[in-house]
Amino acid sequence: MVQSVLGSLTLGYRPLWGRARRLMGVQLYVHAIDENVALNLPHLLRTLREIWSENSPPVLLSPQQPSLLLEFLRHAHPGTPWIEVQGRWLLNPDILAQVRTAHARGQRLVWRGDLSMLPPADVAQYFTSSLLSLSPEGALAALRAGPDSSPVLAGQMYEGIASRLVMQHCLDQRNALAMAGWPTEDVLYSLRNTHAKPAHATLAKLMRAIDAEQSLETFEDILSEDPILAYRFMNYTNSAALGLRTGIDSLRRGLVMMGYGSIQRWLGSQLPHASTEPDLQPVYQSMVMRAQLTSRLLDAGVENELRREVYLCGLFSQLDLLLREPMSNILNRIPLSERIYDAIVQRTGPYAPSLQLASLLESDNAVAIRQLCEDNELHPEEVNRALLRMLSEIEVPRTRN
Repeated sequence: MVQSVLGSLTLGYRPLWGRARRLMGVQLYVHAIDENVALNLPHLLRTLREIWSENSPPVLLSPQQPSLLLEFLRHAHPGTPWIEVQGRWLLNPDILAQVRTAHARGQRLVWRGDLSMLPPADVAQYFTSSLLSLSPEGALAALRAGPDSSPVLAGQMYEGIASRLVMQHCLDQRNALAMAGWPTEDVLYSLRNTHAKPAHATLAKLMRAIDAEQSLETFEDILSEDPILAYRFMNYTNSAALGLRTGIDSLRRGLVMMGYGSIQRWLGSQLPHASTEPDLQPVYQSMVMRAQLTSRLLDAGVENELRREVYLCGLFSQLDLLLREPMSNILNRIPLSERIYDAIVQRTGPYAPSLQLASLLESDNAVAIRQLCEDNELHPEEVNRALLRMLSEIEVPRTRN
């Protein structure tokens, strides 16, 4: 019996960052819950085509089981997402044969493996690109090498890069097509002596929107694109400087209470100290993606105010990484809902499962994802649809990185 394909899969994702430090695609992990159940994978490919728009991020399908890979190779056709093939699976003659056939149809394939174990030329010809990992020795050699002697192959995708310097070498000196994941920890450590700042681009975008007298919803959407800017805004709206009688517990209320003129003046005071550091862009956007997914995973119905509160829970959930202090101290400075505090600090309450699941979905940890869904009676199909909708609504300009 063929079951609903989205209800029979565990999905996860990883952003693909381009040389401009902006999202240029997503790697979509695909894991069959039960390999003995027949899956209608053509339906999954049709679902992606239906949900995705021309501005949605390109997709690299990453099947986590050889049987899934075989099915994708059999049913994919030109125009479908790129398909990743783990190099070690090419030892299976059936997979190698299907790779040849899919390549002959014009399907774009990506070889995945260690840089030191590249396939021979007669096999490499079947692949459009590669998703490569570097050993510690390889990363060190890349840093020591001159511009013309780097072991890093130009124009490929790289993963598992924990060093900011190695990331910069791959993207800036070797023109890597993309970086799968981001060395967030090392980027933030290297910038540890500077205060966390909102992004200059977000501030400027919000000021333009106010000048154009756009809607309050637009202001809130832009403000929500930057966790530091949103947090500073709530800090300011609750400060003695404004002297408001009641606490401001949401971005929307803060915008209403301040008014256009006050917002413009406050933004103007923030602009000279804003960050123009490009390596922070993926850090902030990843936090926004978690917030978007957290709000989608909780069934908030038509309660927009509740959905915005859940979004704020996801957006602020990693502020401790940026501000380098305990999360309880950070959240206690502003009068947020107790539900947000409980989910982030105590890992309890109604928002906690959605926040924890949004975090887990940023990985290929299918076992942990399934367990969390079972523990909280979350149906895989609903979770997967929420993830795909979130990813599809991200706009990625089709320009060269």
